[in-house]
Amino acid sequence: MPQDRQIRHVLVTGATRGLGHEIARRFAAAGDRVTVLGRSADSAEKTAKEIGAAGWVQADVTDAAALQTALASASAARGTIDVLVNNAGAAETAPVARSGLDQLHRMMALNVDHVLIATQAVLPAMVAQGFGRIVTVASTAGLKGYGYVSAYCAAKHAAVGLTRAIAQEVAGSGVTVNAVCPGYSDTDLIAQSVDKLEARTGKSRADLMETFTRTNPMGRLIAPSEVANAVIWLAEAEASAITGQCIAVAGGEI
Repeated sequence: MPQDRQIRHVLVTGATRGLGHEIARRFAAAGDRVTVLGRSADSAEKTAKEIGAAGWVQADVTDAAALQTALASASAARGTIDVLVNNAGAAETAPVARSGLDQLHRMMALNVDHVLIATQAVLPAMVAQGFGRIVTVASTAGLKGYGYVSAYCAAKHAAVGLTRAIAQEVAGSGVTVNAVCPGYSDTDLIAQSVDKLEARTGKSRADLMETFTRTNPMGRLIAPSEVANAVIWLAEAEASAITGQCIAVAGGEI
């Protein structure tokens, strides 16, 4: 870490696996004070120890009160949250004919509601100190449509819209608000999806993997480190003119 780089308090939601784990690990490696937020205390504590984070908090992000308490606890223990990474999220699949309001509400709770709650919790202190970075890990599903994930696409589009609106409200305050939109990424979630499809369909793993890579012009999955690179860049002081943006990390997919 450069000697003149300021150490920040970084909180990452959904930091115990996949993209969130890699993002939190990279911030910790850069010397920042990282708070891992996980759904279970055991996984959050384990991850914090693995990556050398400064600490951890536990909350189900769909529980507004629990999330607010966790954020307040992190701030009390490690100071103002300078960088918030809204990474927690999940997807469900179903044809639109079977995508009821219950699924839409679940997708909104898992991918949008907590972004607003967490942002509202950290924004006043960020504005007061004249610096803050809020980065939401959305998806290319927030920029285009995919079949069989209509509720998920709707939720990710909402997360992108929320990002752009908040960025306009705080422009000029020293706080930037952006989203990173990965394509299909090389995480355990994709591996588990392929495992399930392989068992259910009997198709080869190579053929099933092709369903996840064919939308990427590069013909491959996105590496978690590539997503983390974008998040870290947006969090730097030098990215002060970048706000309200939704940056696709997707190998050219649009």
